[in-house]
Amino acid sequence: MRRIITFLAAVVALTAVALGSTARAADDRRLVLVTLDGLPWQEVFHGADRERAANRDFVHEIDDVRRRFVTPADRAAALMPFLNGVVARDGVLIGDRDHGSCAKVSNEMWFSYPGYNEILTGKPDPRIRSNEHGPNANVSFLEWVNRRPGFRGKVRALGSWDHFEDIINAGRSGVPVNDGWDDLPARTPAEARLADFARWSPRLWPTVRLDAITHGYALETLKRDKPRVLFVSYGETDDFAHEGRYDMMLDAAQRTDGYIAELWRTLQADPAYRGKTTLIVTTDHGRGEGAPDAWKHHGKPLHKGSDAIWIGAIGRGVAAGAKPEGCVSQSQIAATALTVLGEDWTAFDPQAGQPLPILTGR
Repeated sequence: MRRIITFLAAVVALTAVALGSTARAADDRRLVLVTLDGLPWQEVFHGADRERAANRDFVHEIDDVRRRFVTPADRAAALMPFLNGVVARDGVLIGDRDHGSCAKVSNEMWFSYPGYNEILTGKPDPRIRSNEHGPNANVSFLEWVNRRPGFRGKVRALGSWDHFEDIINAGRSGVPVNDGWDDLPARTPAEARLADFARWSPRLWPTVRLDAITHGYALETLKRDKPRVLFVSYGETDDFAHEGRYDMMLDAAQRTDGYIAELWRTLQADPAYRGKTTLIVTTDHGRGEGAPDAWKHHGKPLHKGSDAIWIGAIGRGVAAGAKPEGCVSQSQIAATALTVLGEDWTAFDPQAGQPLPILTGR
């Protein structure tokens, strides 16, 4: 009898260990959300526009742009090989309206602050009518999950645009936000080099730092802090577009695709993230359509088509090849993010957009 009791006790102990390990694995889900400001769906899915790339008003070195972005048989792959290769093959890429896929914003403004608010909170706010709106009264899913068991202190945000401290409301939310030219920490030797690089870099725009700086900090954050949730926003694609530099916008899109690829490789090489992480990639708004220079602008009501966006996802919980019917919205990203993290999105906000229909349910 004593042997039987001892055996049963051992079985119970081993079962408890196994269940504990399973629970820990389920509770160790991770998310990286990346945005590329104002990058149009047409370039994502079709690559460089032939006419625009040959227009000397928008391109300085036409032969160089033609060779790199127009002549290749697959222009989309030439511009953004990671999104159109790895993400489209192993995950989901939504928004190619020429082939029956659709994604849009649901806010009425079609520019950055309203778009980022919608992405991060799960619904539009008609009170937000300016990029200078100030600290956001709305609670983002980043703020909410940062207060959840297992996530406290494990959420980070980085952005090239210096408005993310307001959009995420860093002072209230408790989420550390690194953004803009004036936010250059030097906690490690690598970060010190980034800070020096930033100080000697050209300040092309007073409110938007170079994406290479943001990307460097993102990599250091992954390596040093090991956050369970990381938000990274790159900005050059929008700013070069506003300046009418189509050549520079293409370069920025290609660079950023490389940044995202490096983020993914870093995640797959790290046991803390490999097999546990979902990567979501999107944009805050589209660009205008119609007139030759409409692509430089966005915003309702003047710039038709700038409500059209795109969304990509890959990794844990994403059903590769899923093809949502109808038109999905950026308001669905917050609930999608919380779902892949194993959280109940209705507890965050039952009025938020529902999760994108791209998940496996595991």
